[in-house]
Amino acid sequence: MARAIAVAESARLHASPNPWVGAVLVTSAATYQAATAPPGGPHAEVSVLQLAAEAGDAVAGSTLYTTLEPCAHFGRTPPCVDAIVAAGVRRVVVGLVDPDPKVAGRGVDALRGKGVEVSVGSGAEAVERQLAPYLKHRRTGRPWVVLKLAATMDGWTAAPDGSSRWITGEAARRDVHELRAASDAVLVGAGTVRADDPELTVRHARASRQPLRVVLGRAPEHAKVRPALELSGDLGDVLDHLGRLGVVQLLVEGGAKVAHDLHAAGLVDRYVLYLAPALLGGAVGRPLFDGAGAATIADAWRGRIVSARQLGEDLRVELAHAPEARAS
Repeated sequence: MARAIAVAESARLHASPNPWVGAVLVTSAATYQAATAPPGGPHAEVSVLQLAAEAGDAVAGSTLYTTLEPCAHFGRTPPCVDAIVAAGVRRVVVGLVDPDPKVAGRGVDALRGKGVEVSVGSGAEAVERQLAPYLKHRRTGRPWVVLKLAATMDGWTAAPDGSSRWITGEAARRDVHELRAASDAVLVGAGTVRADDPELTVRHARASRQPLRVVLGRAPEHAKVRPALELSGDLGDVLDHLGRLGVVQLLVEGGAKVAHDLHAAGLVDRYVLYLAPALLGGAVGRPLFDGAGAATIADAWRGRIVSARQLGEDLRVELAHAPEARAS
């Protein structure tokens, strides 16, 4: 299962809105591995069976490890369950049951109904982490929301005159492009568009497609972000709308008012902060969040640090909700 989880990472940038799944097939002669193809292509389980068939290997009696429950319904491709049964696989080890209503245990039941031995839960915690955006989307209908923030060490996102390019260095900016490449959509407020005129495209990272560009409000007619989807209204409704469009991961890049409103509403799943070794050194500047915050330290939001690493001269810190206070 650890090997299946590792190979699933190779599908992270091209599988969405499908899950990025890894599969490992163990026959009496060899071991094969494969990941989910881009939408419309074969799922990981079918791909790994094809590899064995192309090698002339006898699959009957083999064991298949897959990070997510095989599908039992027709979508863009035929059911994986049918291919597994037809190949004569004896045992299937599943990391997680797929919460997609079209699957949701039907794949496991169908396999068992055909006499295939199935066990569920191997590596479940690691698969849950790996597929967190997909799982949230299928469970709630909303995208996984990543809020990207960049600031000086004393907490300012811009100088008093509004200048902010560049707070962070080249390595941090490349990392932001990798975040964009892993996201289905990138969202900013109309104020950020007017102030910075960003393109919000992936230019400094490998990408299988460009993310959908979303503006809260109206973008100026000749803004670089166009063409973009322009939305307004309740933020929960905005997330519901993007979820219906198939946005599994949403990257939010500003501005401070949008960041505040999403944070205050508990709608952020991951915070990614890029901290530069710079100090404005005063009590004036543009803050990370523009709006009312906690009045006392007892009311401060407290999460957990998922990771912290240096990128060039900057520090990248990823925060998540504490286990007892997940975002919805």
